[in-house]
Parts: sequence; C-alpha cells; structure tokens
Amino acid sequence: MNVTKVLDAKNLACPMPIVKTKKAINELEAGEVLEIHATDKGAKSDLSAWAKSGGHELLKDSEDDGVLKFWIKKG
Repeated sequence: MNVTKVLDAKNLACPMPIVKTKKAINELEAGEVLEIHATDKGAKSDLSAWAKSGGHELLKDSEDDGVLKFWIKKG
C-alpha cells in the first residue's frame, strides 16, 4: 500500500482523532492514502463511519500492541 501521509493520533481522546484526521485528509489529493495511528478504542467505529460519510474509503484497519491503525483513501 502506498501511504502518502502518517497521522499520529495516539493518546488523544474522542473527538480529537477525527478532528486531526479531517485536517490531514484535507491536505491530500483524491486517491492518496492516509495512515492513522490511534489508541482511543472509539476511533474504530468513529473513523469507519466518518470515512463513509465523507466519501472516503477505509482500506484496512488493524491493532498492534494497543495501537489501532487505519488506512483511509481520500475520495
């Protein structure tokens, strides 16, 4: 996967991971991929719903040692 930008949203409580993701994705071109690292468990459902509502695509998500990772392709 070709990641354009990585966003560190670890140790941020809701809604900050979404706020930072929105700001970061606005800096990308359509089709580019943003990788997000978060520790807030709520980010899993929040980011999935946010990506869908914004016309973006959640390509993949995983969890590694308590860090949630998401890859969102800008729509």
